[in-house]
Amino acid sequence: MKSSFRRYLLLFIFAASVISCAEDSSRNYEYMPNMYHTVTYETYGEYPVFENGQEAKLPAEGSVPRGWMPYPYENTPEGFAAARANLKNPLPYTEDNLAAGKQLYTIYCAVCHGDNGDGQGILAEREKILGIPPYDDAGRNINEGTVYHVMYYGLNNMGSYASQTTITERWLIDQYVMKLKNDLQGGPEREFDQTQRGAEPARNLIPAINAEKPIIVKDNGRGVSTTSGDQENQN
Repeated sequence: MKSSFRRYLLLFIFAASVISCAEDSSRNYEYMPNMYHTVTYETYGEYPVFENGQEAKLPAEGSVPRGWMPYPYENTPEGFAAARANLKNPLPYTEDNLAAGKQLYTIYCAVCHGDNGDGQGILAEREKILGIPPYDDAGRNINEGTVYHVMYYGLNNMGSYASQTTITERWLIDQYVMKLKNDLQGGPEREFDQTQRGAEPARNLIPAINAEKPIIVKDNGRGVSTTSGDQENQN
């Protein structure tokens, strides 16, 4: 009896020693290790498992990146003319939208075009860039469509802002640019749409772009911000 007890005691001590030395961060033994450890590939690496031996592949024809929608006007004189004739700002003209547009304009545009849209930004004052026409220049005759088109593709010394701004942000800037043009021309102040600050939040629905997730521009007490409709419903 004592011999059996000692045998079991030694076996227990041995088992405890083995378990205590085991590494908790990984399994001691893995069945089918390929299912635990994913095979990784270096970007632009050459691997025989891929067609042509290249890891990098072009997107499928006709595919659209998540969160991005195609812009239907080409970067051609014909596309520019079509944007002038057909492209309209889908956002309502509200105090909140105008304030958001002003903030974005100050970040991206004022350094060249000036706070008032007169072409006298800080870079023009320092003679880094010369010949920036004001927004009321008769030769340019800008409108909502041409402003958006130029922001999307760029023109002359101005580069594209399609990668730095979202669709809604470009339309907010567009709205503020047209306000500056009107001020330079001495036109009457445009009346805001019925949706105002203090009433229901302005739901800036962009038809045919993101109909399921309208963009809400609001003042949250810390400045104007933009959120999607889904985010607004979660708050």
